[in-house]
Amino acid sequence: MKTYLSNIIPRVKRYSEKLDNMALLMNNHWNVLDEESDRRMVYIFRENKQLLISNNGRVTKANWEYLGNNSLLIENNQDSYLFNLGFFDKNILALKVDSKNEYAFLINENKIGEVINTIERVNNYLVNRYIQNVSKSKTKENKQEISSGILVPFETDKGRIEARLPYKDHFPIQGVKVLKNGKKAPTGKYKLGFMHFIHVKDGEVTKVSIF
Repeated sequence: MKTYLSNIIPRVKRYSEKLDNMALLMNNHWNVLDEESDRRMVYIFRENKQLLISNNGRVTKANWEYLGNNSLLIENNQDSYLFNLGFFDKNILALKVDSKNEYAFLINENKIGEVINTIERVNNYLVNRYIQNVSKSKTKENKQEISSGILVPFETDKGRIEARLPYKDHFPIQGVKVLKNGKKAPTGKYKLGFMHFIHVKDGEVTKVSIF
């Protein structure tokens, strides 16, 4: 399977299902993400531990086994592969290659209701569903806590800023107050890290995005 780097997965992992959720894993058609090929590869995890792999309609058989601790073993006649859970919901399964900081992405297109065929679309889906939406709800719930939190410094492409957060290891979310040089941070888009941006208006975060 083609693998990809993603800094989004660690940020949404807290919202992941466990890999032992067999009702979610089995008997769905998981389309393997591969931007570099026109082939359509689909994985179907069956109850008898058999894995059906459809490559443009041509089916081969392999075996799979849940090993516990969110680890998955996939074996065919030639090779064995060990994966650890990166992220799992009804629409996307991200499997981390053991000993590598890369992920294979499987998309349940029958559930998701849209075509996700690039890593950018995967990241956009995860940001919109788990970072943007959760940030909005948390902003309402924790508005008082955020406004009275501690100032946490961040280095950005526009210089050093400070965000008022409840804890020092939090990222700025929508509604967070942002200062620069002790004053409201100027309106604009600030890059906090690789594919991590905050949009600020009048000293307050209005949006979080990956671009």
